[in-house]
Amino acid sequence: MALTLPDAPRILIEADLQPIQGTRLQPTGFPDIGAATYKLPDGTEMLLVESPQSVANRLESVCWDEARDDLVEILAGMPYVRVKRDGKPLTSSIQEAHRLNSAYIEKSDGFEAIKKEIGEAEPVDRRRLARALLKLDPNSLVHGTFLESISGTMRLARALSGFIEARDVQVVATGGVKNDRVSAGTEADSDATAKEGFGNVPFHRDEYTAGLTQAFFNLDLAQIRGYGLGAEAERFLVALSLWKVRRFLEAGLRLRTACDLDLVALRVKRPEGWTLPERQELEAELRASIRSLTEAEAFRSPPVMEVNFEAKASKKKSK
Repeated sequence: MALTLPDAPRILIEADLQPIQGTRLQPTGFPDIGAATYKLPDGTEMLLVESPQSVANRLESVCWDEARDDLVEILAGMPYVRVKRDGKPLTSSIQEAHRLNSAYIEKSDGFEAIKKEIGEAEPVDRRRLARALLKLDPNSLVHGTFLESISGTMRLARALSGFIEARDVQVVATGGVKNDRVSAGTEADSDATAKEGFGNVPFHRDEYTAGLTQAFFNLDLAQIRGYGLGAEAERFLVALSLWKVRRFLEAGLRLRTACDLDLVALRVKRPEGWTLPERQELEAELRASIRSLTEAEAFRSPPVMEVNFEAKASKKKSK
């Protein structure tokens, strides 16, 4: 049975989470500012546990089997670009944060072929770009792309986005010490200083407790329809997006060492009355769609495009 898409501009999903053990959360940190805390107009203390950028990376990571160094079995046949160096796998468009715009792909021997598949940069034709991305790396149609190396205007926003936040938070000031079992102290005039890792090195860390922790997901159906790829491709992209959400909530919530979460409740906020399919239903849809799109030649054959990256020798700074 084919996935029935709701007649709505977007699907909004919320999930209630809680620490799988204990009560504390370790949020994502940002350079120079640390954790992102803020207050609502009513004074409620809030915390950004996981940013949209980080959730996008995590939604992509559920597609990859680290042990096999390839897509998870359920997605076999979905196109992507694999980068090799010296004949050995290096990275891929699934693993790279910028997908096809990764420097390892841009500087590879296959980038000219990718540019040719995408076509002329000007004038921008979003539907032509969408067809090329579906053929080369449909993951880019879900998480967005910015092919600035081809054209500064050749970009697509994320069709699927998400974040995790917590409310009614309080700081748990913690810390620890790296113990040196040989010598606890250091001498200023010695090479064996704390900077080099010697001696006991204390550190501090802020964790948080929360009254409620929630994950939010927004799937833009209007954007996916706007690609003009046809019903089969639309169902595939929506099934892929919803499967990512399901898989992340079931198996990807160990965000950090001190932030391991558990799913408590899951609900669809919009459209009202629409039910999120179970993971097994979505996997059946993905298998059927991958087979259908391959037969229709909407996917590249073979699905994996292999390119070679050769790093140039770095210039040594003169002393």
